[in-house]
Amino acid sequence: MARHGKAYTDATTRYDREKLHAPDEALGLVKTLATRKFDETVEVVFRLGVDPRKADQMIRGTVSLPHGTGKTVRVAVFAAGDQAREAEAAGADAVGADDLVSRVEGGFLDFDVAVATPDLMPLVGKLGRVLGPRGLMPNPKTGTVTNDVGRTVAEYKAGRVEYRTDRYGNVHVPIGKVSFAADQLAANYQAVLDEVVRAKPAAAKGRYLKGISTSSTMGPGVRIDPAAKVDGQAAAETG
Repeated sequence: MARHGKAYTDATTRYDREKLHAPDEALGLVKTLATRKFDETVEVVFRLGVDPRKADQMIRGTVSLPHGTGKTVRVAVFAAGDQAREAEAAGADAVGADDLVSRVEGGFLDFDVAVATPDLMPLVGKLGRVLGPRGLMPNPKTGTVTNDVGRTVAEYKAGRVEYRTDRYGNVHVPIGKVSFAADQLAANYQAVLDEVVRAKPAAAKGRYLKGISTSSTMGPGVRIDPAAKVDGQAAAETG
C-alpha cells in the first residue's frame, strides 16, 4: 500500500471523504486541498459498469475541453507532401514520414500525441512495439489516423484529450489545472461527463456510472454525486 506524506494526510482530515458532492463543490474542494508548490493537474475518474474483458464494452475516444488542459501538448505527425506542410502550419512539433519513423526508432519520443495519415499507417505500424505501450499509436477510433491533419493538430493543441477504459473499467481524464477558475474546471468536467455518457456501450447492463471522483496530482480524492449537475447544466443519465 502506498504511503502518503503529511500534507496529504492533513488534507484528508479537512473534509468528509465518504460524502457525495455536487460537481462544483467537489472541484472547489480539490482546489483548496492542493497544497504543492507546482500547478497540479486536476483529474476525474469515472468508475463504469462495464466488463473491460469484453471488446464491445470498452470505450475509447476523444473530447475537446472548452478551456483546454493547461498543458502544452506536443504533437508529432506522420505525413508527407501537402499534408506535412498543413501539419506544420497548424503548429505540429515534429513532422515527417520515413525520417520521423527513423527518429522514433532511434529513441525520439518527445511528444504527447501522434497523428498519421492513412497512407502512412503501414510505415507507422512498424513502431507499434514502441508507441503502443505508451498509448501513442495513431488510431482511427480517436481520430488520430486522418487526412485532416491540420484540424486534428489544432484541436489537440487547443485542449482535445483522449479517454479509454482501463483494465478495471475506469476512465481517467485530466480536466485542467488547480490554477483554473472553478467554473472553467466545471465546464471541462461537464464536457467529459457528457462524452462518457454518450459513449455508453449498448452491451453494458445495469448501472453505468457507478462512481465518480476527482483529485489533484498529489491530493486526495473527492467523490462526486453522479446524479448531481454542474450549476446551470442538466444532470447526467446514470442508468
